[in-house]
Amino acid sequence: MKKISTRTLTIMALCIGFNYMGGTIALWLRLPIYLDCIGTIFAGALLGPIAGMLTGLSSGVLSGVTTDIFSLYYSPIQIVTGLLAGLVLHNYLQSRQSRFKLLFLTLLLSVPGTIISSIITVQLFGGITSSGSSMIVQLLHGFGLNQTASVIVVQAGTDYLDRLLSVIVVALVITALSKRRLLDMKRS
Repeated sequence: MKKISTRTLTIMALCIGFNYMGGTIALWLRLPIYLDCIGTIFAGALLGPIAGMLTGLSSGVLSGVTTDIFSLYYSPIQIVTGLLAGLVLHNYLQSRQSRFKLLFLTLLLSVPGTIISSIITVQLFGGITSSGSSMIVQLLHGFGLNQTASVIVVQAGTDYLDRLLSVIVVALVITALSKRRLLDMKRS
């Protein structure tokens, strides 16, 4: 097994902090997006899938034991997001390809998490969680859409919007990094 460098651990810790801060702000403001995966996507895109997965898992556990117990149950989404960010975005963001392709890659990044989170939300929580998106779920349910369909529709929209915002932030940060620093970070 390859030893993780101090620089890599430092970047991962910073990413966990970004996730914690973003998720806490979204929770407190009852936003319909989550903001808890910017760090996971950054770690995956910059350092690869293993770092993304470990960052996502650590973020979910930290948030779950400190501010939002629901985060523990949604840790699998963080893990999948970190894995996919490492596989899908790792080379893309550093090669600075077409911006249109970024919309498609964000879809690839969000769909598996949407499926998993919809199942968790419906099966474990009956469609109601601490997220601001639960209000939209209840609104749709009140208009006659069944609970499961309401959750899936809202999850698909909010997950994609959340991941797109996160990917744009990560792409801007990676673009702003000098090539030399980027190579230094990748080597560690």
